[in-house]
Amino acid sequence: MQGKRIRESAILLAQVMNPQDANPAGNVHGGVIMKLIDTAAGAAAIKHAGANCVTASIDRLDFHNPVFVGDLVTLRAGINYTGKSSMEAGVRVESQNLFTGETRHTVSAYLTFVALDQQGKPAPIPQLILETADEQRRNREAQARREARLREKTKEKACQLNGQTCD
Repeated sequence: MQGKRIRESAILLAQVMNPQDANPAGNVHGGVIMKLIDTAAGAAAIKHAGANCVTASIDRLDFHNPVFVGDLVTLRAGINYTGKSSMEAGVRVESQNLFTGETRHTVSAYLTFVALDQQGKPAPIPQLILETADEQRRNREAQARREARLREKTKEKACQLNGQTCD
């Protein structure tokens, strides 16, 4: 299987936020942004794998700035790391006031996807071709996040085997 460049599966998604996207406080509901993040990351994963992909996990989400009704929300998604059948997609979300042009970094997120074959089993995916120093840095950071998730999973399994709950 031939590798793919990160730019070959990059996704740009933009959407104006409307009143139905607002929460009771009048800001855009965080769940709306989370859905857009999953949509953009999922599209990048499918484009990279050339197969159906499912969300396996979402790393921590920290909202840096609110999003308001009328803002243009832009999501940039790309693949940071690939394993045998899983991959990490990174998404950067920005919101822009269309009247003033002010642009705010809203949130960054990292999601893990697994590619599936026709029978719903994990399927092999192309490896990444890293071309720039920034892509190499993102790949190293993604590997560190993956190792941390694996350590946490191992710790949880050990606790369960011992009949304990771990925090």
